[in-house]
Amino acid sequence: MEKRLGKGLEALISDDSGKDIEKVAKVRLSDIIPNRFQPRKTFDPAKMTELIESIRSKGVIQPILVRPCQQGGYELIAGERRFRAAQELGFSEIPAIIRRDINDPDSLEISIIENIQRAELNAIEEARGYQELIERFEYTLDKVGQMVGKDKTTISNSLRLLALSADILLMIEEGKMSAGHAKALLYISNEQKREKLAKAIEKKGFSVRETEEIARRIEEPRRPIKKEKDPEIARMEEDLQHRFGTKVNILQGKKRGRIEIQYFSNDDLSRLMRFLLPGGQANN
Repeated sequence: MEKRLGKGLEALISDDSGKDIEKVAKVRLSDIIPNRFQPRKTFDPAKMTELIESIRSKGVIQPILVRPCQQGGYELIAGERRFRAAQELGFSEIPAIIRRDINDPDSLEISIIENIQRAELNAIEEARGYQELIERFEYTLDKVGQMVGKDKTTISNSLRLLALSADILLMIEEGKMSAGHAKALLYISNEQKREKLAKAIEKKGFSVRETEEIARRIEEPRRPIKKEKDPEIARMEEDLQHRFGTKVNILQGKKRGRIEIQYFSNDDLSRLMRFLLPGGQANN
């Protein structure tokens, strides 16, 4: 079954009663301020040039979405590329849908959904958007997942990318490595070794699979040959991984065993502790 993006952008900018949405109006560009919660920080110059030429020829066909500001004017909610293109072309006005019922969490949520639907966010912008929803607006992993049509394990894995160093995050944002490469780097616990492999990825063009294998060799240079795991143990591992949203390894000995649960930051550890402490409220 095809997954859909939570409520979807249309649901967030429409209302059956017609009471909350005013008719499309021309709004002065000088009266619009950028969205404080815009997760997207980078804009492809080539795509912007294409949009500018399209708007120059046909005008702004799809209105932007704004909400009134208390101090006057409007805050941009969705349509930043169209807004920037209109500015570049020297327009004085732009068609806009004015919504009066959008709060701060809605503003960030709509921006994330719009950008994901258009495949405009890089992996780090997406992760930071999720992080702000969780930390600033107290969204749960489940709520974020429902919003974008992804399970909470996927959201959790996205958030873990933010545990990487600023230099590596910048490489991802600049397209020098993929999110898959970054997830492989997280397997390495030593920060200096992570950085060294990241530079090698950029220089030598390792694939994600090659990066995963190198990361394993770095982290476990003397790893013994892996025995076939008991199917029941493997099933329990999978259940725990789904519940905790992280890698879980059950190590079984002759008389005793242990369970290893990976975490990648203090925030991630705090999230896991809410699962594990007796009577704790899990962030799910």
